[in-house]
Amino acid sequence: MLDYVRYYVHRFFYKIFHFQKEPNKTIAVAHRGASGYAPENTFAAFDLAIDMKADYLELDVRMTKDGLLAVIHDETIDRTTNGSGLVKNFTYEELKQFDAGAWFHRKFSGEKIPLLCDVLKKYRGKINFLIEVKEPKKQFGIVERLAKELIEKGDQQLNVVVQSFDTAFLQEFHSVLPSISLGVLIGYRHGAITEEHLQQYAAFATYINPNKALVTPKLVYMIHQSGMKIMPYTARDIHDIQHLMAMNVDGIITDYPDYLTNLPK
Repeated sequence: MLDYVRYYVHRFFYKIFHFQKEPNKTIAVAHRGASGYAPENTFAAFDLAIDMKADYLELDVRMTKDGLLAVIHDETIDRTTNGSGLVKNFTYEELKQFDAGAWFHRKFSGEKIPLLCDVLKKYRGKINFLIEVKEPKKQFGIVERLAKELIEKGDQQLNVVVQSFDTAFLQEFHSVLPSISLGVLIGYRHGAITEEHLQQYAAFATYINPNKALVTPKLVYMIHQSGMKIMPYTARDIHDIQHLMAMNVDGIITDYPDYLTNLPK
């Protein structure tokens, strides 16, 4: 209860000193699913995010040896499975042999690395999707492969945002499939985000999604003035969420989507 009181006090003072309007509902983005409670980027984590009434599933994609899009964060399978090696060196049939859940807790033993097409098929119409393309320069043909995947699943009917740290990839993807909204990920090492940056990004992007440490009321205002939205990453406690909501961000990428969805209205 004390956390929720602090949240409202914090938001009140931001509204006074930064003359901000009452924010709309903050979008709850489940980071790699509800990854605070279940193994990241698995159906277990995605199912839990649905149960927690998250608005978006955030997930990562990498290409397999046979050109399919596997849902996994790292370049290797070492951290999140019982196997070892580069994702790109395995076919998907080979990747399916590894356990992607036991590392988190034995009750998740048997979870597998999903394919993007299966995730989209299972959750279409139940939740929106925030798809991060990892290191596109290392993945030859990723633009065409992802565009084909989304077109086949009905890009006009899917509520999808594709995001990346690589703005050249995003610009190329926009030229191939302009119907899909894009998000520019900005890391802490990027430094200050200027109006010039935002003008460049606004030509192809809808969202600016920075590291939470970069977010200030001024930055939120600048992004909104540029006609874009902001969904910072990655909030892992209620205090981060309070702080970001008080600054009127549009959404929050979090391992604990219930922290957002359970806040009193």
